[in-house]
Amino acid sequence: MKAYLLYRDRDFNMHREAEWNEPALVQDLGLNTLYQTMAQGDAFLYDVIKRVVPVSSVILDEITYRQTILNDCIIHETTVRQLYAIAIEAIETERKSYYSFFSASASSVLYGAREMIQQFVDVLKALRAVADSQAGQFQSEGFAQFFSMIQRELTDEYFVTIRLCLKELKFGGGVLISAGLGTGNKGISYVLRKPHEKDPNFLKRLLGKRSPSLTFRIADRDENGARALAELEARGINLVANALAQSADHILSFFTMLRTELAFYLGGVNLHNELTRRGLAVCVPAPRERVERWHAIEGLYDASLGLRSGRAPVGNDVHGDGKELVVITGANQGGKSTFLRAIGLAQIMMQCGMFVTASSFSANMCDGILTHYKREEDASMKSGKLDEELKRMSAIIEHIKEHSLLLCNESFSATNEREGSEIARQIIVALLQKRVKIVFVTHLYALAHGLHEQKTQGMMFLRAERRPDGERTFRLIDAEPLETSYGEDLYQRIFLSQSDEQTHDKSASADLSKVE
Repeated sequence: MKAYLLYRDRDFNMHREAEWNEPALVQDLGLNTLYQTMAQGDAFLYDVIKRVVPVSSVILDEITYRQTILNDCIIHETTVRQLYAIAIEAIETERKSYYSFFSASASSVLYGAREMIQQFVDVLKALRAVADSQAGQFQSEGFAQFFSMIQRELTDEYFVTIRLCLKELKFGGGVLISAGLGTGNKGISYVLRKPHEKDPNFLKRLLGKRSPSLTFRIADRDENGARALAELEARGINLVANALAQSADHILSFFTMLRTELAFYLGGVNLHNELTRRGLAVCVPAPRERVERWHAIEGLYDASLGLRSGRAPVGNDVHGDGKELVVITGANQGGKSTFLRAIGLAQIMMQCGMFVTASSFSANMCDGILTHYKREEDASMKSGKLDEELKRMSAIIEHIKEHSLLLCNESFSATNEREGSEIARQIIVALLQKRVKIVFVTHLYALAHGLHEQKTQGMMFLRAERRPDGERTFRLIDAEPLETSYGEDLYQRIFLSQSDEQTHDKSASADLSKVE
């Protein structure tokens, strides 16, 4: 039995190695906020989510396969949580019981496997009951395949057969084994045989003739004889014990994988519930082929910011058909970095099969999502900030593929504008030739202006909107770069307001002294 809820034809590999740039993605895009909201304090959910979400698919069919399953999970949350609870029950049943799978004794292995499967039977029946009652309610291909498999594999005949097999494997009438004689009259070819069918007529069994046989009995205190008999029995039941242990292990692995794959979807349900509870918009994205260059976005906002602030962030609209380079400039604290993070989060969420935090979202898939953000200087740096930026960019160049998405936030601002602009320009030109899609937030006017002057069909320039009175709307508009980032607005807001407060405090103190 296979769950096949994350992929149509294979299990998810929980033991995959982390991608080389995952720590940077988590830090730059604020993925931990997303993970924690999805996990809702459940350590197992958190572990699964952080392994599944960064594994971006570039196959349209896989993405839509998960999207429809997640939609079923959102609509039928109670049933999905019931399935998850059944999987946990099976796993916990195994953990709480004593099994001797690693014992040298074949009889111990047989006993452990038999008892384990016996306890699994009730859980399998519960799973079959859910499939019978709920299969018709689910619309996705993934759940249709899952419930069909459950009904096909766990038939009434299966439960009857497994009950009879488990009863026989208790060997209430002893163990019937055949063997041959080998060299030196040593026993060979030990085979466990099915017990003879008993005549249902008690009198015939009692009075009927028995087949001639040679019989011997071991004395009660004959330890060596008992040990030899146990060895003979072990040779006969060894294959059966191993087969039964493998069956038990197969059932356990099925429930383990079912729990793992459902954990991702429950994380999606948790996130959806939290976003809708706060009145934040979500939509099912429309992925496009990776060879396209496409962004059709309405009302996109930063999911992490919305979860942290508890209110709806300002959404942005972007329509970029055929755009390979998006340059974002404008006023300080105008929402540029927030929009860049929103783009990265939305791309990751779309490519792992989730919904997106926007009114509508459509974009081409990417062969990799990479970030190059400015870093604050710290004591661990062994060289200057520019050297550190260049080393990180060098690592990106070594790993980046065609049709990847590179998100740059204030890259190469650690040096003077002329040098930083030239470094960034050369890297951008080289990556565009390799068909890498780039979204670049910058305060380097020489870079932005130079690119705007040679603007091509594949370039798009957005600017953080600022009203004449200095107010930030946190919206991005299609506009050419300006030479200023309006840093004086921040100066006036921070320092002059503090000066006004200090003047007001001094005046108030003077008035009080007069009163005194």
